[in-house]
Amino acid sequence: MRFIADHDLHIHSQLSLCSGDPAQTPEEILAYGEANGLKTSCLTDHMWDPAVPGASDWYAVQTYERTKSALPLPQSDKVKFLFGCETEMDRNCVIGVSAQTMKELDFIIVPTTHLHMDGFTLDGSEGAEERAKLWIKRFDALLDAPMPFEKTGIAHLTCSLIWNRGDYLEVLKRIPLSEYHRLFERAAKAGLGIELNFPAYGMSASKAETELVPYKIAKEEGCRFYLGGDAHNPKDLAIGRKNFDAMIDALGLTEDDKILMLQGG
Repeated sequence: MRFIADHDLHIHSQLSLCSGDPAQTPEEILAYGEANGLKTSCLTDHMWDPAVPGASDWYAVQTYERTKSALPLPQSDKVKFLFGCETEMDRNCVIGVSAQTMKELDFIIVPTTHLHMDGFTLDGSEGAEERAKLWIKRFDALLDAPMPFEKTGIAHLTCSLIWNRGDYLEVLKRIPLSEYHRLFERAAKAGLGIELNFPAYGMSASKAETELVPYKIAKEEGCRFYLGGDAHNPKDLAIGRKNFDAMIDALGLTEDDKILMLQGG
């Protein structure tokens, strides 16, 4: 059976500083899910747990207590509304969520490709070759971390933030196919969810030639996927939903490719 676009596990509310949209509330997010046939939604505001030293100035105010202020989430008979977070990995590969907090979250997103935070996730002067090495190093670091992988996802592996001052596709081209295979084999064994969050709708053939490679290899190695729209406002929710089917079709995914926590519903 074709992979069903019945969930969105990467959604921000007004609590994330990169949103700040007063209309992006848990109630609005749930209502969107109900109106668009989603069975599962997850609130994943940016968060750095104060129990873990080393937050940047931007993350220092986005504490776990701030994230929890969204609770209790509104609930529905149609949509399961989960409480999660998008944390961060710093330049030393420290992940900003403590073991105790992990237990309290339904889903944890770790973005290893936020390479736009100069001085926090990297130096900032790195070129394409160095960023390709960081892409590999940070993926390995997540897989080495003591995470509950059955409820952990790695975010937007091919996003433009890999090199926001250059062509991020040039970074991806420098990652050896052997490294893609090795990393995704590890990810499949660990049970790490691979996020589908790239602009597949209307993608050119030349761009697809590079951008789809890691996801196709992930599927080949037995990884499981989830959909993440990364919405920051109500308009983003609709854009993400439109893109979901394009990603599914581009990769030829089936329900067997879906992460286990979403299987059967």
